[in-house]
Amino acid sequence: MITIRLENGPSRRCEPGLSAAQALAELGVSGNHHVVAVKVDGELTDLTRPLTRDCTLTPVWDHTPEGLEILRHSTSHLMAEAVRALFPEAKVAIGPAIESGFYYDFDVPEPFSPEDLPKIEAKMAELAAQDLPFVREEVPREEAIRLFQSQGEVYKVELLQEIDQERVSLYRQGDFVDLCRGPHVPSSGYLTAFKLTAISGAYWRGDERRPMLQRIYGTAFPTREELEQHLALLEEAKRRDHRRLGRELGLFTIEEEAGPGLVIYHPKGAILRSLLEDFERRQHLKRGYQMVMGPQMLKAELWARSGHLENYREHMYFTEVEGTTYGIKPMNCVAHMLIYKSRVRSYRELPLRFFELGTVLRHERSGVLHGLTRVRQFTQDDAHILCTPEQVESEILGVLDFVADVMAIFGFDYEVELSTRPEKSIGTDADWELATTALMGALKRKGLAYAVCEGEGAFYGPKIDIKLKDALNRRWQCATIQCDFTLPERFDLTYVGADGGRHRPVMLHRVILGSLERFLGVLIEHYAGAFPMWLAPVQVILLPITERVHPYTLEVAEKLRAAELRVEVDLRPETLRYKIREAQGQKIPYMVVIGDREAAQGTLSPRLRDGTELKDIPLPEFIPRLVAESRVPEPGRPPNP
Repeated sequence: MITIRLENGPSRRCEPGLSAAQALAELGVSGNHHVVAVKVDGELTDLTRPLTRDCTLTPVWDHTPEGLEILRHSTSHLMAEAVRALFPEAKVAIGPAIESGFYYDFDVPEPFSPEDLPKIEAKMAELAAQDLPFVREEVPREEAIRLFQSQGEVYKVELLQEIDQERVSLYRQGDFVDLCRGPHVPSSGYLTAFKLTAISGAYWRGDERRPMLQRIYGTAFPTREELEQHLALLEEAKRRDHRRLGRELGLFTIEEEAGPGLVIYHPKGAILRSLLEDFERRQHLKRGYQMVMGPQMLKAELWARSGHLENYREHMYFTEVEGTTYGIKPMNCVAHMLIYKSRVRSYRELPLRFFELGTVLRHERSGVLHGLTRVRQFTQDDAHILCTPEQVESEILGVLDFVADVMAIFGFDYEVELSTRPEKSIGTDADWELATTALMGALKRKGLAYAVCEGEGAFYGPKIDIKLKDALNRRWQCATIQCDFTLPERFDLTYVGADGGRHRPVMLHRVILGSLERFLGVLIEHYAGAFPMWLAPVQVILLPITERVHPYTLEVAEKLRAAELRVEVDLRPETLRYKIREAQGQKIPYMVVIGDREAAQGTLSPRLRDGTELKDIPLPEFIPRLVAESRVPEPGRPPNP
């Protein structure tokens, strides 16, 4: 007999060899298809696994992150089975679960079309209704290679040839077999709520020199209700897509003839960006930062000294001037270190906080470029804080407070992650330990919950990442705080301490909004293009009904501009209804209708973008109202509508 125990629950004596699912039932756990897997002494495994020793069981429910991943990965196998049934010539590659669902890559003679997705979905539903079991098999690696060679599955064979294990696991459902570690749901009957969402191309293993495969994306949820909610969010995300709104609102374009990943700001977009930059400058100056500005390129030997050539070269652009190689800057830190090193520094000067709205260029593959959120040229609100080791924690706390203030102004909640040393890095173990401890200490002092991302730090130091949550509850990388003991060493940065000796400062790399391009893309989608008054590129549009009131309209425009309000005047000979509809499409906060009555009385009849109409407001009353609503928000003061 063996003893099985439910984590934080009862225990039972049972015959060895019963499955984990049977053991859970013995312990009183009945999932009704909502338990999709189990942990046996902490090891995630299938419900069909036989138990042969004393152990503790933890059920994995479909609504947990682990359970949802298993559900989605199992659905990707179901999709691959359906594709093979409908397209027998298809070769399968890989099909993982991802954050929002799953995908599977296929090698097919002809690309899939959108019309294929409903057919594949219907076949998936047919197979799911058969309630086919997912059967795990462990076989010698060489036997698995022969199996997939006989099926012509060259991608599976390639993966197997790289596995350094004598035995591998396969999963079968029906006639379909796949190479997989698992675990999976017990049977296809568990998969009742799924949707295929998109088709794209993807190079095998992300290598442009390898075959181009067809990738089908999908998503899956435990229930139809959850799936429908998710699909509604996807539709709302399409409505808010910053690439579409960027064109419609006249904010920016990315033109193929100019080059992929290079943003061209149109007048309204340039105003929006300038407003954001002005906000940044004011907030930094208030907190004791000093403005600096570095060149766009520096000699290659400086990038070698900083470690960028060794660790970041593939993301850099280079040029040659008079026989000397220069690197176009992918980061701003090197010039800031040269500013620090330009003269002897005393401990009494520290901390020094250098701030730059620094434009950088990074070589990103064209396949990962995406609107404003992934570009090749962007501007960071970059700062480098040089301080004594004793000041590190208090400076990190100051940055965390800065982040909290700014996120509140824009109405964002956020999550925190701590990323530790990557495999490719510079610096000593002792420095990395000191830096990681400082970041963890600051987070604990603030009482902030955080997740640990092992091995995802920068090559020169660990980091805190802030991921904001937008109106659709999506996560976006935003602020970063990186603790660096290594670059001050490489550039021999020192300060004169109270003892008269030379000491090494610590450098904190940090951004608050991060890439302005990415943040603007997030803002456009967060507000759905309806920016608050202080950020609206056009705050007021004047809509004269007839030519008779054009002189009064222009007089009003002049007075509004004198009050530093952003105004447009629509003098086109179009109908008022057409002008209002177009202004609403542009999401302008105030549309002011001017007719004979308003011109005679010196009043205005504003219409708000939510449809609210105001009548006959005297101009001397209207201007102060707009000015008050246009105030740039400050920490502790609620944002204006």
